[in-house]
Amino acid sequence: MSVRAIVLAAGKGTRMRSDRSKVVFPVAGRPIIWWVAAAVMDAGVDEVIVVVGHGGEDVEAALPDGVMTVVQDQQLGTAHAATTALAAMGDTSDDTVLVIPGDSPLITADTLRNLLAEHADGDARCTLLTAVAPDPTGYGRVIRVGDRVRGIVEEDDADEAQREIQEVAVSTYVFEGAGLVETLADIGNDNEQGEYYLPDAIAAMASEGGVAAVAGADPQEVQGVNTHEQLAAADAAMRRRINAEWMEAGVWMQDPASVYVDASVRLTAGVRLYSGTHLEGDTSVGSDSEIGPNTVVRDSQIGSGCKVWFSVVRGAEIADGVEIGPYASLRPGTLMADSTKVGTFVEIKATSLGKGSKVPHLSYIGDASIGEGSNIGAGTITCNYDGFKKHRTVIGDRVFIGSDTMLVAPVEIGDDAYTGAGSVITKDVAEGALAVERSSQKELPGYAERRARLAESEGE
Repeated sequence: MSVRAIVLAAGKGTRMRSDRSKVVFPVAGRPIIWWVAAAVMDAGVDEVIVVVGHGGEDVEAALPDGVMTVVQDQQLGTAHAATTALAAMGDTSDDTVLVIPGDSPLITADTLRNLLAEHADGDARCTLLTAVAPDPTGYGRVIRVGDRVRGIVEEDDADEAQREIQEVAVSTYVFEGAGLVETLADIGNDNEQGEYYLPDAIAAMASEGGVAAVAGADPQEVQGVNTHEQLAAADAAMRRRINAEWMEAGVWMQDPASVYVDASVRLTAGVRLYSGTHLEGDTSVGSDSEIGPNTVVRDSQIGSGCKVWFSVVRGAEIADGVEIGPYASLRPGTLMADSTKVGTFVEIKATSLGKGSKVPHLSYIGDASIGEGSNIGAGTITCNYDGFKKHRTVIGDRVFIGSDTMLVAPVEIGDDAYTGAGSVITKDVAEGALAVERSSQKELPGYAERRARLAESEGE
């Protein structure tokens, strides 16, 4: 006997007003459908099939490894979607089948495990997951007699007494496989939409006393995402979970409500995160590093003992003891060795900095290699693009680049070399040499006095 799962994700989600399937919108850096499928897998099921329709390729790409998909060519309702998945599964007569919507990213594996266990311990043909909602508006109300469900009444059909019921259905069910196949085969589509609905199967089983319910879900946990407002609420709730877990693991947060950490991010005890910090994608931060305030780090690895503040870091590898910012921009391909520094209003792209080297302020360094112990003066630019191709600049160890130097690539500066401030360097500089390229300074004595006399004469 196996436990198999069907995740319903074929709908378009018209209230999102987007051409994208709603289940691929991100929550804490991962698609909605990823969260649902991952929770189902963690609950211990043997097989997961996701029913896709609108935007099916994007939905497939958003799924964790090990999840299969089946296409519902015509969106003819939730019962039709379940039937499509069952046909792909083959014989389920001896199996337990979990059916869950693909738009509830906050559902947890613990909740699903409990639902499956309750079903296994009982004798019902179907066990519903329900929630007790302080405000049940919009939900179908669960009509019970003891532990058995006698029906689910949609709000539009409920009378005044039924609308007072706070236990609501949340579209998550566990079925006995044989009973589900038989019941779905008898469902009709005599409704305004001409579709086949899974709640009709519940109603049929409930009329025979074959439906139980588990009222253990947090209402927020089972909230579906149908609008951008609900998406924002789910995202905020997921981030609160993530932040709470990291703080429990030893990460300090100045204001957790203003710290945004994607689910894919890896942190170490001792990290300090200040307000306005965004850690996204494939990012890791080592112990005793300080990130923020007002900093974005995406797809980057940051070592231990670093400080990154008021800056944007994308696709960079940062070693230990590095300082970045304020107001620095590190673009993909940036490699910073131990004890390096990138300072105020500096942009770095596709460049490696050797141990102890510094670019303190007001510079652009692109497509370059900088050795160890070098200092790049304020206003330095590597002129890496000739209008057709990018070229590299190579700067050796212990080099001093004077302020406002233009390094016109391709060019190489040897170890222990210097460039004079304001120089435009177009040729390689030998080791230990000083390169200066600028016009001789001219001075005009008495210029201020002559200018004053000219102004006086023009004013007469």
